Amino acid sequence: MKKTFTLSFILILSFNLFSQSPQTWTSAEVYLAIRKLNVLGSVLYVAAHPDDENTRLIAYLSKDKLYRTGYLSMTRGDGGQNLIGDEQGIDLGLIRTQELLSARRIDGGEQFFTRAFDFGYSKNPEETFTKWDKEKILSDVVWVVRKFQPDVIITRFPTSGEGGHGHHTASAILANEAFAAAADPTRFIEQLKYVQPWQVKRILWNTFNFGNTNTQREDQYKLDVGGYNPLLGKSYGEIAAESRSQHKSQGFGVPAGRGEALEYFTATKGDQPNNELLEGIDISWRKIAGGEVIEKMVTALASSFDFLHPEKSVKGLVQLYKALEAMPANNWKSKKQEETLRLIEQCSGMWIDVFTNEQFAVQTDSIRFNFQFNNRLGVNATIKGFSVDGYDSLMNLPLTRNRNLNFNKTFFVPATKPITQPYWLENKMEQGYFNVNDQTKIGIPDVQPGYIVNVKANIEGEDFNFSRAVKYRFTDPVRGELYWPLVVVPPVLITPSEDLKIVMNGNDTANGSVSLKGLKKDFTGKILALSAIDMKPAPNVSFSSQRIRVNSKNQVLGFNYLSKNITTSKTILIAVTDTSGNNLIKSDRHEIKYDHIPPINYFHDAEVSLKVLNVKTYGKKIGYIVGAGDKVPEALEQMGYEVNRLNLKEISKNPLDKFDAIIVGVRAYNTLDWIGSYYDKLMKYVEQGGNLIVQYNTNNFISNVRSKIGPYDFTITRNRVTDENAPVTFLKPEHPVLNFPNKISQDDFEGWIQERSIYDAADTTGKFEKILAMNDPGEKPDDGSLLIAKYGRGYFTYTGLVFFRELPAGVPGAYRLLANLIALNRKKAF
Repeated sequence: MKKTFTLSFILILSFNLFSQSPQTWTSAEVYLAIRKLNVLGSVLYVAAHPDDENTRLIAYLSKDKLYRTGYLSMTRGDGGQNLIGDEQGIDLGLIRTQELLSARRIDGGEQFFTRAFDFGYSKNPEETFTKWDKEKILSDVVWVVRKFQPDVIITRFPTSGEGGHGHHTASAILANEAFAAAADPTRFIEQLKYVQPWQVKRILWNTFNFGNTNTQREDQYKLDVGGYNPLLGKSYGEIAAESRSQHKSQGFGVPAGRGEALEYFTATKGDQPNNELLEGIDISWRKIAGGEVIEKMVTALASSFDFLHPEKSVKGLVQLYKALEAMPANNWKSKKQEETLRLIEQCSGMWIDVFTNEQFAVQTDSIRFNFQFNNRLGVNATIKGFSVDGYDSLMNLPLTRNRNLNFNKTFFVPATKPITQPYWLENKMEQGYFNVNDQTKIGIPDVQPGYIVNVKANIEGEDFNFSRAVKYRFTDPVRGELYWPLVVVPPVLITPSEDLKIVMNGNDTANGSVSLKGLKKDFTGKILALSAIDMKPAPNVSFSSQRIRVNSKNQVLGFNYLSKNITTSKTILIAVTDTSGNNLIKSDRHEIKYDHIPPINYFHDAEVSLKVLNVKTYGKKIGYIVGAGDKVPEALEQMGYEVNRLNLKEISKNPLDKFDAIIVGVRAYNTLDWIGSYYDKLMKYVEQGGNLIVQYNTNNFISNVRSKIGPYDFTITRNRVTDENAPVTFLKPEHPVLNFPNKISQDDFEGWIQERSIYDAADTTGKFEKILAMNDPGEKPDDGSLLIAKYGRGYFTYTGLVFFRELPAGVPGAYRLLANLIALNRKKAF
């Protein structure tokens, strides 16, 4: 029986299967990949977040030295700030994951993650480890090291704290502890079913010169990574800039670098190199038994490579693959087989595509897969069949030169087919990490595709299996042909109008609406309200109608609900059952779309949190200037305010005196280039009795405030209080902001999430009243989180308090304090 060569599923999945479109290489890229077959060296870069990595170094190691190069990010960047939208937390982490994968496709690195959650800024590693569960995250680092088997690990940050952020220091501590732990067969023995202990040769700290912190010294090993690659037509600084600029949510667009660029390194484990990063490490085939034959074959392929006719190398690559297959099992064998099989595909010019005309594969419905093949360079190739989800087909379809071969096949999507969900979101997470119970999934960067098709093709007399993630292919009239992930979905999607309902001031009822989108024609069932705690019917919740019938695909049905006798906060779950009662659907699909990344879909329970708050409000009309994006306006509307979102046109043409308060969204002065032009108009509004509330802006290397903000000068600092439970001192307990219309007490600072404040202010004129003081453990009290100044007949406020985090989380004290800020210019007797 003829042997079929198969490309390892996990290895492909880690990088290529879920990229946006089928990858094709230039002859220059093919030639570099052939040369790389003779390089058996590997480097793993380790840091804490997306955008921490040194993209210039990664590009240099991957594309010049041709090392296998990876980046292990402890987190997905969930706790960062967002310059392009209002996504926070998990949503932001999903965006930054895709930005990081996009960066790796440019600089040539591979991407890995641990289970750690980015819970926000941390000032020291001790605080970080109280939330991350140090041993659990260390096991993840060890797992990646044992799987990747790097010769050298490079950390972006030191263990001694110069990196600033507690996550940064923690990442270096974990990497250095993994040096010994990964090699110790008594540590994390559950991993040894899949991997073997691995000893890294050395760990190097990639020292830096950031701002006022210079850790570079001339006695450190240094390396010029600023060279030019004539095959690619770019310097590594140019490649790095393109890669780093993918971090758009963080505002990290950077100019291209050209010319000498020195990187400095000092050993923290193992010996210090003098001449090469991988000094003392054999990176040739000579370290593998029988490898000399492989080395000669690769050298011959490289020397005979024809840039105009890469197909001439296919026969040699097929013979190389067979020679690799005959070698004893080892990590480099499987990696080089993967690289060789990709080269066979690229050199032959084979186009293998499996796509759908629909974005969703609906459970209990059918979907058609379209197969397209093209033997563009005319090698000897035949399609022998394909398999998917247990279905196998046999065929014998010769591929003629540059002629499309098309066919399709319809598949039923069973109710048991898992919905397409990021694996790290399948289970309820802890405060500091995701719960992932499948060891083999840890480290994989992306969501696993809903369908993988394995295509069997015979090329130059040998059978090979090529894996393809089935994708949704369509043509956008502006952007052209696009590939999006194919998403497996339930037959009905459930979307409550709000996932948080505020029940205020003794009111014991709440009403809302639910949209049901029918993705399967003729679906029938009924809508239910369940208790999120025990899944029993929720008491005192009724619907305008419970009967569901979907007459056409994508039909949207609307239902109103009423919840009565609400005395305490609770969460209800909106669910749907089919007519048989056997299939309970409780999923709401959340979609995130930006042009620079593939669309992101994930599912969560269709829950509505009914939050009972004792909040009094004064005033009605709010003007809101949207900055980088937040969900504060929606919270204000739930409090009963009329919110008018103000853009340039609204500000320029309309009077402002109709507003009881104008609130400026987060980072507005960083992101809106026009807002400074209306400084005088805003100050006149305040002077004549208005109330202007400005939320935090940044003042750092990414973005600075370029215009005046308030009536008096103040400085935006980088001070923040990261302990969400930090004690709060009332410096002006008699001030109206702490008394009207709500009496603020210490209870109002209970239950805050992630942090207290960021980018607090410093009063440089003595014109501001400082209302609150707070500090992280071991630090001096900071009084810049809430500054208020009287100006004319009105009020100006700058606040670093994180209302943008607390309000969507339903934190009662944040609602009460914001209501008081809005009421400042309507003071009444207490």
